[in-house]
Amino acid sequence: MTQGLARGTDGVMRCQWASSTDDYVAYHDDEWGRPVRGDQALFERFTLEGFQSGLSWITILRKRENFRTAFAGFEASRVAAFSDDDRSRLLLDAGIVRHRGKIDAAIGNARALVAWQDLAGEGCLDELVWSFAEERDAICEPAEIPTSTPSSLALSADLKKRGFRFIGPTTAYAAMQACGVVNDHLSGCERR
Repeated sequence: MTQGLARGTDGVMRCQWASSTDDYVAYHDDEWGRPVRGDQALFERFTLEGFQSGLSWITILRKRENFRTAFAGFEASRVAAFSDDDRSRLLLDAGIVRHRGKIDAAIGNARALVAWQDLAGEGCLDELVWSFAEERDAICEPAEIPTSTPSSLALSADLKKRGFRFIGPTTAYAAMQACGVVNDHLSGCERR
């Protein structure tokens, strides 16, 4: 059997990281690596990956509904209109990660996305992200999964040119994995 796989109590073979909590099982089975399309959905995933930087993903996953409420459902136009009062509100919101740099980046990224959409139209983020879709052979061992790739480096650089922040190549790659742009379910995982 491939290292990095675990059989769940339901008999399903999964990537081992997904076996530690029911939250991870549901996320792994129903979301991670499945195609995510649309600017709003991608803005949410990239924002959450930015907040995850330096933390465990389970922290973000368990606070996701609070993030959705705090950030107006991740509607970029609404987040872009956030004021200093909104920033102060977010810094006091124990339901999310209260990190000034990450909060400022989320608001700034919403403003950058709205400005970009004004020029290129709705779907511009979706088109850019999916232009980096990668097909590759299944990975057999967790150690083979990269933390960044030339594609994530290029995506990060492109987003930074457009005014996005807190989206380095590692964060971009994590978002690419989460959104199904790359498939990093291990060989033998039933979700592969």
